[in-house]
Amino acid sequence: MNTAENNYWTQRYEDERTGWDIGYPSTPIVEYIDQLDDKSLKILIPGAGNAYEAEYIYNAGFKNVFVLDISEFPLNAFAERNPNFPKKQLIHGDFFTHTETYDLIIEQTFFCSFVPTDANRNAYAKQMHRLLKSNGKLIGLWFDFPLTGDIEKRPFGGDKDLYLSYLEKYFKVKVFERSYNSISERMGKELFGVFERK
Repeated sequence: MNTAENNYWTQRYEDERTGWDIGYPSTPIVEYIDQLDDKSLKILIPGAGNAYEAEYIYNAGFKNVFVLDISEFPLNAFAERNPNFPKKQLIHGDFFTHTETYDLIIEQTFFCSFVPTDANRNAYAKQMHRLLKSNGKLIGLWFDFPLTGDIEKRPFGGDKDLYLSYLEKYFKVKVFERSYNSISERMGKELFGVFERK
């Protein structure tokens, strides 16, 4: 466990400095989930925070969904909000040392939470690849706005070419375009992607 990151994010939640948190599941992810038929898929949402997407997915009948966060704070809040969600599927842990494998991983502003070093971003792409089963998919949203360097400005930004420079090493790009169904506050500032494990 990265103690510094654990402490950092816990403090952000305790101080309610969670500007990325929209308070409900984001439309692009909801619409993607709604077109899936296989309810047995094993799904991971890393860096899930308050995990409104996990709540939606579980209530839509996908009972094999797992929530991972480095801070216990949002996991406890999620458990209180969703008493029927299996506690064993709430994982307090470090994404980079997690070892389970999944059919589908959902990205929701997670990539942009890391300090934007080449090492961090390469490690993210490599670990996403390792956590996915053969033909597994990484789907979700990446912020599309200029990169910020101030640690207090997390989440950090980026652009399509930058993200692809890391992801194309490990994934076949099925879709990666400006999101047409973002919430109004983020319209024009998000990319929606579907990546299949190589």
